[in-house]
Amino acid sequence: MPRAWTLASRPNGTPTHDDFALTNIDSAPLNEGEVRVANRWLSVDPYMRGRMNDVKSYVPPFAIGAPMDGGAIGEIVESRTDALKVGDMVLHMQGWRDEATGPASGFTKLPALDAPPQAFLGRLGMPGMTAWFGLLAVAEAKAGDTVFVSAAAGAVGSTVVQIAKAKGMTVIGSAGGAQKGEWVRSLGADAVIDYKAESVVHALGEAAPRGIDVYFDNVGGDHLDAALAHARPRARFAICGMIDVYNDAKPTQLKYLARLIGNRVRMQGFIVSDYMDRAGEFYADMGALVADGKLRGEETVFDGLDGMPDAFLGLFTGGNTGKMLVRV
Repeated sequence: MPRAWTLASRPNGTPTHDDFALTNIDSAPLNEGEVRVANRWLSVDPYMRGRMNDVKSYVPPFAIGAPMDGGAIGEIVESRTDALKVGDMVLHMQGWRDEATGPASGFTKLPALDAPPQAFLGRLGMPGMTAWFGLLAVAEAKAGDTVFVSAAAGAVGSTVVQIAKAKGMTVIGSAGGAQKGEWVRSLGADAVIDYKAESVVHALGEAAPRGIDVYFDNVGGDHLDAALAHARPRARFAICGMIDVYNDAKPTQLKYLARLIGNRVRMQGFIVSDYMDRAGEFYADMGALVADGKLRGEETVFDGLDGMPDAFLGLFTGGNTGKMLVRV
């Protein structure tokens, strides 16, 4: 029988393995217009931590005992529609399981770009779209800007670094540890801060003595405060995520928050789904960057559905370089 991970209990702080349960799910016959998909690649993403809480948000919370969901790439193995054929590779949101079924409208055939299927869960998927729209549409970054990127070794942050460099910006990335820092430098970053070994606010001041024009925030906490401390007049902040506080209820302390006023800093949170009607722009530009060799993708891969919780928990301990994936 197909299997799926369910949420067994709502975490208190950092999730543990006891909060998850692997269960069998029905494999019912297809109705007209439906497809059956064998999942090949599954995504875990930091936003999923918020869905484990029973609170109102931009995406519904996971239900206790029900299959969890998330981004996935799979192969059509049975079809009762002309819209999708057996053998088609599709992107969909029935992750955390090895088989997905439903109306064809819930599955999108992968674009005809020269990239491996799992890239559409990373640099050519939701993380890539988040990076592209956050940097270029929300922060309105342009050539000549100095850009600070937190979690620069992650799926979103590493893509921001490369897009910014490809478009003529100076980039400062933050990553944890020497090995990740070297990788971020290899992507083209002009400077890298090791937040595990040095004060972010002091290191950012040394890396950007004239200040920053753009901050792409994946972390919150001391990184956001450091960006405020060194923001140039009319700097733009794209607030993508705050993984620093997802598992901790303590309030974020922002000593430099008042600099928003004098420097007229614009800080904007955003959700990538706000920009889905512009996906064509994203695929055209990112496809060109991939074709020109200006966009690399690193992956940290767990094998087997059984490893799904380990992959997810690794997001909160710095266990990934680039996109964290599960290969089914």
